[in-house]
Amino acid sequence: MKNYVIIGGGIASLGCIDGIRSKDSEGKITLICGENAAPYARPLISYYLENKTDFEKMAYRSPEFYENNNVCIKYGVMAEKIDEGEVVCDNGEHIPYDELLAAMGSSPFVPPIKGLETVEKQFTFMTEEDALSIEEAVCKDSRVLIVGAGLIGLKCAEGLKDRVRDITVCDLADTVLSSILDSECAEPVKAKLEENGIKLMLGDTAEEFSSNSARMKSGSTVEFDVLVMAVGVRPNVSLLKEAGAEVGRGVITNDRMQTSLPHIYAAGDLAEALDISSGSKKIMAILPNAYLGGFCAGVNMAGGDEVFDNQIPMNSIGFFGYHIMSAGSYDGELYEEKDSLHIKKLYVKDNRLVGFILIGEVERAGIYTYLIRNSIPLDTIDFDLVKKNPQLLAFSENYRRKTLGGVL
Repeated sequence: MKNYVIIGGGIASLGCIDGIRSKDSEGKITLICGENAAPYARPLISYYLENKTDFEKMAYRSPEFYENNNVCIKYGVMAEKIDEGEVVCDNGEHIPYDELLAAMGSSPFVPPIKGLETVEKQFTFMTEEDALSIEEAVCKDSRVLIVGAGLIGLKCAEGLKDRVRDITVCDLADTVLSSILDSECAEPVKAKLEENGIKLMLGDTAEEFSSNSARMKSGSTVEFDVLVMAVGVRPNVSLLKEAGAEVGRGVITNDRMQTSLPHIYAAGDLAEALDISSGSKKIMAILPNAYLGGFCAGVNMAGGDEVFDNQIPMNSIGFFGYHIMSAGSYDGELYEEKDSLHIKKLYVKDNRLVGFILIGEVERAGIYTYLIRNSIPLDTIDFDLVKKNPQLLAFSENYRRKTLGGVL
């Protein structure tokens, strides 16, 4: 009977459990979970602050799932070393493994800003514990400063909007969501945030703190009661790097999610893999890729033969009911439609759809994602129809019957 060990408590770990159990119903699975909670949907912590969900609902699976699948969860335990077929933990345990998945995710990056240590109420925003700590720290009269106008910072702002008096979000970039949107697409998102009372200081950021005051790059001063640092994240690669794995920005994996070390796999926010839309290797830290990568690793750990060779970057997010989706790369011939509330941008290269951005109207975006993931030649479908109104009728009847399960 095999010993499987999974380090990390995110969606990649859950995918790995499912993958293992699809091939091996008997092996022992040990989940080393750094948090005191089983895998849960971290992106929903902002909805917790909005009172739209609770931690029980955020759990991916019930406690019975882990019991029924012979999964031993080590809550609140951190892996400190991978050494000769065992994982050494911070509680002194040495856990042996035959196959290992590293899925430790990423950690907040907090830049060394002068005076940051003088701020008493400062937080990051990635975990249930972060959400609980912020909830305890704020009140109706709180002034909140969020450093970072990316996905994490803006979702935190949305979550806190009705809990506090004032929210200011600053970012060195000139636009919101600069890592996924161009300036044109960012503008209506910015307007929606401001419409809902979020103050934005773009092209500006905190250069020095003094207790509850931030001196900005522009020379202005922002007074606050609670500080949230949401500048970015860094993949947790140190454990595998120290074990000798090949590491770039993330841990290098092949299309079976194997690292350069025997019997050790990686998935999720720390894994670096091929982006088929751009042809470059990168970290694609999104839930679907994490689950599918974990599932692929689990199948192979259990002796199966699985590949995950169609990874692409994707984002699906919304603020105050205004929805945004993007995927792939933005390098290609551009087709676009736009009005005051909606923007659609499709990018085509070498007879393939390689990327898209949708603002405001995101229905049936899965068809665009399908085209990118599967590198469908556009001259084999009715792409004019897809551009205007994505639907299955754009595919031939024969293709729908054979590939899409008989959908006509």
